[in-house]
Amino acid sequence: MDPSNIVDLSHKLDSDVQIYPDDPPFTCSPCATVAKDGYSVHGLTMGTHTGTHIDAPSHFFADGKTIDQIPLPSLFGPLVVVDLTQRNLQNRQMIIWADIEASADRMSPGVILLLHTGWSAHWGSPKYYEHPFLARDAAERIVERGVHIVGVDALSPDETPYQGVGGGQGFGAHEVILGAGGIIAENLTNLSALDGQNHIALVPLNLDGCDGSPVRAFAWKT
Repeated sequence: MDPSNIVDLSHKLDSDVQIYPDDPPFTCSPCATVAKDGYSVHGLTMGTHTGTHIDAPSHFFADGKTIDQIPLPSLFGPLVVVDLTQRNLQNRQMIIWADIEASADRMSPGVILLLHTGWSAHWGSPKYYEHPFLARDAAERIVERGVHIVGVDALSPDETPYQGVGGGQGFGAHEVILGAGGIIAENLTNLSALDGQNHIALVPLNLDGCDGSPVRAFAWKT
C-alpha cells in the first residue's frame, strides 16, 4: 500500500457531527490537561452509529453477528463505486435498480460497493437528512450478485424520518443487506476524490457485543 495514494473517506468527529434522529449525541471533553495535570486525556460519549460507521447484522437482527464477530479481513476488499452524481438526485428520491444496473457486471462476491450520490456535500445542514435512498428490490439485486458490503455517502441507505417527514418506506435496504449477513457503511465522504483507488478498508473498533462502530474508512490504489 502506497501511503501517497490513500484517500480518507471518513468524516471528522467533532461537536458538529450529524447523528441519526434520537441517537446518542457525540461529546468529547477534556478530563485532564497538560497545563493542569501534566498529561492530556479526553472523555468520549457517542452512539455506535456515530459519524462514518458500519452496521453489523445485529443492528436489525437479534441473532446476527455483532461488530466484534465480523472478521477484520472481510472489511478490506476490492472497491466498486457506482457514480450517481450525474443523475441530479433530488430530496428523498428513491434509487431504483435501473439507476445502478449499468454497474451490475462489476458486482460480485468480495467487492465492497459504494453508492456515490454526492449527498455528503450537504453534511452539517438540514438537507443532509433528506438524502436519496435505495429501493428494497435494488438492494435485493445487489445481494443476489454476492455483494455483502454496501456503503453510502449519506446518513442511511434507507429513508430517514426527520421532523415528521419521511420514513414511510421502512428499512428495506437494512433488512435485505443485514439479513443476508452483510454490512452497511454509512456517512462516507470524499468519494469525489477517488481517482483510480481500487481497494477500501472499513476499520471498526473491536467493541464487544455491539451492533455497529465508527470506522476510519480509506481507499488506496494497488
